[in-house]
Amino acid sequence: MQPSPKPSSELASRRMRNTRSRDTPPELAIRRLLHARGLRYRVDARPLKGLNRKADLVFGPAKLVVFVDGCFWHACPEHGSAPKANAQWWAEKLRTNVEPDRDTDAKLASAGRTVLRIWEHVPSATAAELVATAVAERRAILAGRPGVGPSSR
Repeated sequence: MQPSPKPSSELASRRMRNTRSRDTPPELAIRRLLHARGLRYRVDARPLKGLNRKADLVFGPAKLVVFVDGCFWHACPEHGSAPKANAQWWAEKLRTNVEPDRDTDAKLASAGRTVLRIWEHVPSATAAELVATAVAERRAILAGRPGVGPSSR
């Protein structure tokens, strides 16, 4: 069942329209830090041919796909909340945001990709370190050198 076409108010509708789907402040901060480390990636790109979904960062040769998920829109277990006004509509709306996330994760994993989902509340430096470590580990594994990389030191 799809959510009805109207959220709880015109203010909520306006906020939904103004919510960015890419280049959010957490994404930009993480990208800046990764770029400064010399890492290169594709932005807002399809991680697989035929998969009609986009990832925030795609490290093609490392087969690593990164999503920076907003706490509200992707129902963060720590910070996610549901509005009280029009609660049923919002519950359905948030559920229909999360279901494709799980489906995407499964499809990418079955295609040999590693998926890293980072919540927007994670500090940018911590997030960049997680991504850089994952890239190094994936590169080592794909090069046939498991156990090589930052986490093996």
